[in-house]
Amino acid sequence: MLPKENRLKKKKDFEKVFKKGKAFFVEFLILKIVKNDLRNPRFGFVVSQKVNKKAVVRNKVKRRLREIVRKKLPEIKTNIDGVFIAKKGIEKKDFIATEKTVDLLFRKAGLFNEKKHS
Repeated sequence: MLPKENRLKKKKDFEKVFKKGKAFFVEFLILKIVKNDLRNPRFGFVVSQKVNKKAVVRNKVKRRLREIVRKKLPEIKTNIDGVFIAKKGIEKKDFIATEKTVDLLFRKAGLFNEKKHS
């Protein structure tokens, strides 16, 4: 589970990322990021009904994304807020394909600490 200090919870935090965030796209996933004044990165996840009507499927997608981000936390720069927005098609991808896509998004956005990830 993603630690509490790394979760975006409040509506105003999500709105800030949506309004001011810079977006990065890869096939079935969008990452919007904005700087924050905190010591740790925080992430939120949006999986709409457009992806799948069944809540079970949408929650599975969110759990997968959370776990991938949790594993990558030590390599991610601090002071960042990010929101992952899932697109149709992500529900058909397996864990490894999703993980590679998240990696690619983090690289595109320049979120990896250079010294740990080259």
